[in-house]
Amino acid sequence: MMKPRPEILLVTPPYHSGVVESAGSWLPLGLLYVGGALQKAGFGVALYDAMTRFDTLDQVRATLRRERPDAVFVSCITATVLDGIEVCRVAKEEAPGTLTVLGNTHPSFMYEEILREYPEVDVIVRAEGEETSVELMQAWQAGADLSRVSGIAFRRDGRAFATPPRCFIANLDPLEPAWDLVPWKEYSYRPKPGSTLAVVSSSRGCKQHCSFCSQRLFWKESWRAVSAARFVDQLEMLRSRYGVDVAMIADEIPSVDPVRWSRILDLLIERDMGTSLMLETRVEDIIRDAALLPRYRQAGIEHIYVGVESVNQATLDLFKKDAKVEQGKRAIELINEHQMISETSFVMGMPDETIENMQHTIELAKFFDPDMAFFLAITPWPYADLYQDVKDHIATRDYRKYNLVEPVIKPVSMSLDDVREQLFRGFREFYHNKMKGMAAMPPWKQQFMKTLMKLLMEHSYLKDQMAGLGHPLPEHPGPGA
Repeated sequence: MMKPRPEILLVTPPYHSGVVESAGSWLPLGLLYVGGALQKAGFGVALYDAMTRFDTLDQVRATLRRERPDAVFVSCITATVLDGIEVCRVAKEEAPGTLTVLGNTHPSFMYEEILREYPEVDVIVRAEGEETSVELMQAWQAGADLSRVSGIAFRRDGRAFATPPRCFIANLDPLEPAWDLVPWKEYSYRPKPGSTLAVVSSSRGCKQHCSFCSQRLFWKESWRAVSAARFVDQLEMLRSRYGVDVAMIADEIPSVDPVRWSRILDLLIERDMGTSLMLETRVEDIIRDAALLPRYRQAGIEHIYVGVESVNQATLDLFKKDAKVEQGKRAIELINEHQMISETSFVMGMPDETIENMQHTIELAKFFDPDMAFFLAITPWPYADLYQDVKDHIATRDYRKYNLVEPVIKPVSMSLDDVREQLFRGFREFYHNKMKGMAAMPPWKQQFMKTLMKLLMEHSYLKDQMAGLGHPLPEHPGPGA
């Protein structure tokens, strides 16, 4: 029996930077939420995760030719937007009447540039997409005036036209991603072979003021949460129905409300569903929860990312992190003490940085001693506050390089190659140093670190780049591992 032709195809761009895909395959949660709303409204929807499948643009073309959707919805961040636009171009070449829609952070802010320069894009969904996407499709199918749909941008009289912004959805509990569209066998967390990996959300928004970040701008420094019971019910359903045994909580600040967060921990402990959890949270929340961290572990939390970003207080202040350097070190110590994987990142390459500054950061990163450290190139999103401070030092406008891997800003006293060299030096020295201390780790963490090193060597951008610079990562753990 042939499956019905989808009215709407949800697509991820065929883009890769060798960063997140080194650890696993991550389902596109935002598209699934949009898909769930469209399904609920009666539309036929299918998911095509070209990114996870590592499909080429030719394979994207073949899929579009086979599926023949009426509309193509593509989710893009800055690094993926050019490839997302390519998907729209191919869709128009295969069927000129196809409605092409872009959404997510970069299109939401840069809609004028996109609509001016890329005729293959018809409409941009700005900000939160569930209600907007449903109304857009209803209006488009009815041939109605799109200007009546809040939260979109399109061309009118040859120029970009934005309708009034849509209010954020007040109650998140009724929202349900289109989990039934997910080919679950394609999503796994590589450090746990055979695992089934989900990305989940317990809240939306960010109340922090980081000058380099897109999320607090996207959500206008607001924050809303799914109820504790609803969130844990969803995790339990994913475990029982789809076999999900690893889940990443995608929230920016999941634990900011201590009462709600404590209730989530209680429910996770009570239900004991056996799902391993990963999350990102704030340094200050880990310090606040020092006495609760044993409950984190009981609840199944195994891996925590905290955004240290810099070991220089002046840089933290410029980034508006509202944190102190010593708090970052203490948060990492607490995570390590309670037998969870600690991960953080160090951002380098600001205009006033020098090689000596960067080497100092690398030494302090070793002193902070997270289990995982990433040395990232500062990236000036063209709509973020920081952009105005660094715009005169931007060396490339190729958005594909705005991926935190490629240096985009040229410091006054360094070349881009100098920045790249120091970033890779950071990885090399940090992980060489980490291997020396593996004997003191518990056995499960030793095994994780061995697996991590193998993944970095085989599946990330680091292998070729570091080998090319003469800085190979260690292939085997140090003595006692």
